[in-house]
Amino acid sequence: MKPRRSILSVPGHVEKMHHKVCQSQVDVVMLDLEDSVPIDAKEKARELVIRSLLSLDWQEKTLTIRINGLDTPFAYRDLLEVAEAAGHMIDAIVIPKVNNAGDVDFVSRMLDGIELNKGFSNPIGIEASIETAVGLERATEIAAASDRTKTLVFGIADYSASIGARLVSISGHGEKEEALYPGHRWHFAISRMVMAAKAHGLMAIDAPYGNFKDPVGLERAAVMACALGCDGKWAIHPDQIEIINQVFSPSQEDIDRAIKVLKAHEKAEAEGRGAVAVEGRMVDRATVRLARQLFEQAKHLKMVQ
Repeated sequence: MKPRRSILSVPGHVEKMHHKVCQSQVDVVMLDLEDSVPIDAKEKARELVIRSLLSLDWQEKTLTIRINGLDTPFAYRDLLEVAEAAGHMIDAIVIPKVNNAGDVDFVSRMLDGIELNKGFSNPIGIEASIETAVGLERATEIAAASDRTKTLVFGIADYSASIGARLVSISGHGEKEEALYPGHRWHFAISRMVMAAKAHGLMAIDAPYGNFKDPVGLERAAVMACALGCDGKWAIHPDQIEIINQVFSPSQEDIDRAIKVLKAHEKAEAEGRGAVAVEGRMVDRATVRLARQLFEQAKHLKMVQ
């Protein structure tokens, strides 16, 4: 799967932003039909998203569409109209506020029919947003609901509201947490989601950091998410992309270490040895797997040949 280090949310009804994001260094463009779009602009947003998908030069970026919640009158029209008109351009449909496996199954079955009708050769994926206490409790079932699912995504603001957590910043997206809680306030929630995602071969994506004028806070939040096993992080402003990409990219030191581990493992296998030591440290199969994953990511990012 292509890297999803950075995901930029772009309002579906603001066409000029569609043009700008094409020139950015973001990995994934998420054209949003949900929270960023006013009620009276929902139909316009849908039309503009379809037009942009079909007409703009996206420069090999991964394209996703966030539809409205399945408990609204907009979601089924979002799914039907956008997928039918431009499904061949879309990597995945982002489902907000997923509370059970049935939400994923509904979207998956709809996509089955659309793809059969339109003759699309590449299946459209699904990204499930875990944004409520109910959704987190059922994260494992949600992760296993469809072969289409590619990622689980943590939604910090709605999750905070669902559990009645205290609001400590204007955005509600990860700011000022260290002043309130001694440690990482969302450590368990993110780790729980990451566990469910990785157990089913999915990527895990962290929520956005709300203050786009605070690069230090953004980097701290991204480093923590990366340490917990997340593969990337949503962004709400183009200025956040560079920091997020840097945090979720392997460093040259990481790459060199991975290559060293892989070469030592290959030599040990050729000699019929199961275990291998690198610089006085034992390396097992789990370490080799981590090294291979990192090397493959670096290769995709053209950081190695």
